Amino acid sequence: MNKKFWNFIKNDASEESPENIELRISGDIVPDNDAWIYEWLEEESASPNAFRQELNNYKDKDITVWIDSYGGDVFAAAGIYNALKNHNGKITVKIDGKAMSAASVIAMAGDEIFMSPVGVMMIHNPLTGVKGDMRDLRKAADVLDTVKETIINAYVNKTGKSKSKISAMMDDETWMSANVAVKQGFADNILYQDESIENAADFAFNRFEIQNSANESIKKLINFEKAHNKKPQNKISEKEKLLMELDLI
Repeated sequence: MNKKFWNFIKNDASEESPENIELRISGDIVPDNDAWIYEWLEEESASPNAFRQELNNYKDKDITVWIDSYGGDVFAAAGIYNALKNHNGKITVKIDGKAMSAASVIAMAGDEIFMSPVGVMMIHNPLTGVKGDMRDLRKAADVLDTVKETIINAYVNKTGKSKSKISAMMDDETWMSANVAVKQGFADNILYQDESIENAADFAFNRFEIQNSANESIKKLINFEKAHNKKPQNKISEKEKLLMELDLI
């Protein structure tokens, strides 16, 4: 029996709260053709068609979708996104860990999206592997452009940002904390919100900003050592020579 990457949980009504349905999405998001591999490895996986069939058991029900996934196949994610958007009931998404890559696309199906203060969202360009001659490679690049356009549509519909802005964020492989995701429109609010979280520093980066930040820190370190050690200007340390060669100072 294949282990699903989702789990529907029905919480019966009580005196304090009405009946509610929770959906937990975790593990890799995979297409139908790869499901058997995950079954053999006893890893969580499933197909969008099976997801739709199970979702039909909760027609007209409000659903809370918890997401903690690195992502996976963008077409499988699109199938789940569409199923949730077509569901006749309110969809509340709560990211309690990570919604990265294709998982972030699923998150965009929420009528409301909440993130844990320790949660992370990441968006990037679609990836693929291809072999063949130059025509095959050019065709693959064209397909990736089309796939990217479909992903952009989901982000634009949620955030209201322009397609060019979303495209640039995907080019940069943008990682967002809860605060930044809310400010950028990818989420609506932060879970467990209190004053300490409201005053927390913003947190967003891409790989180039990390490199630039590291370079600036190294420069400051060198300047600090120069000021405190008061070396003659013509005396250069081995560390400084290495950093110069790497074009960091």
